[in-house]
Amino acid sequence: SRSPSEKLDLDAWKEVMKSGLQEVSATASEPKETSALAAAREILEMWRLAGRLVPENVTEEQLKTFIECPSKSAKKKFLKFLYLKELHKKSEKRKTEERRERRLEMQESTSKAEEPKRNPFLCLWTSSMDKIYNWRVAQSMIFGQPLVFDMSYEKDMSDREVANTVRQLVLSESCNRRSVDPFHIHFCNFKDDSLYYKEFIKHYREAWGKLLITVTDQCYTDIFPKNKLVYLTADSPKVMKTFDHDKIYIVGSMVDKSIKTGVSLAQAKRLGLETAALPLEKYLLWSRGAKNLTLDQMMHILLTLKDTGDWKKALEFVPKRKYTGFVNKPVH
Repeated sequence: SRSPSEKLDLDAWKEVMKSGLQEVSATASEPKETSALAAAREILEMWRLAGRLVPENVTEEQLKTFIECPSKSAKKKFLKFLYLKELHKKSEKRKTEERRERRLEMQESTSKAEEPKRNPFLCLWTSSMDKIYNWRVAQSMIFGQPLVFDMSYEKDMSDREVANTVRQLVLSESCNRRSVDPFHIHFCNFKDDSLYYKEFIKHYREAWGKLLITVTDQCYTDIFPKNKLVYLTADSPKVMKTFDHDKIYIVGSMVDKSIKTGVSLAQAKRLGLETAALPLEKYLLWSRGAKNLTLDQMMHILLTLKDTGDWKKALEFVPKRKYTGFVNKPVH
């Protein structure tokens, strides 16, 4: 018989022995595993030298999967899959580098092509043209025919539609500035705390205060005689026949998609103003879509009418997708 202390010592010795055996088995399995991976790599190298489809770079995980394949044919298929995958990656990398090189070449050619434009003569010419444009617009503010943009429709549009409206107004102002006989542009019903104002500041920045246009929070009926005002709206039952140089035309500052039927017409009737619509069906074979045009298109049409009085020439600024052609004889 053994004492309790001896039994405890024997149990402790067994635990120590078991842990030692586990460490020995773990250290023995590691060399075995590394040797298997090394042998697999040697096989892959031999197959590569023999001309088989073997990838150049094989990870340890892929090598373990290769070892676990049940048959030789399965190992070949797995290596072929890795080889094609590696080939595809190389091809994509090569294409990306080629695209980058082509892009750099195009940028270099563009910069070389633009270099002659930066010569002193062209810079002087551009500066002179800017002065001429500014002089014409300045003259129009004194002697030119007014053109009013009604800025009272912010409540009828979303923020995105207001931003789109302002972009069209910026294009309109630029088009008017470069015309031979520009309008005197008026932004009426314009509020300094409006979303219109915030969007204009984004586009013009510090140049906003230097624009040669009239911006006011007053209504156009408080500035001009009512008998001279004509509100241009697609909903008007009256069709515009000729461009009148003595009239003051009003355009609602809204985008195509946000225009609700009769909104601008109701505004004109509420103020007791004359209305008119462009004679689109009289001159164009209309095919589809609403007869509402963008603000910059309206500006092009009105400037052409002002300069030439030719409806056919003016209506060429209507998008071609909306009509199939001009009528041979205008419909009255």
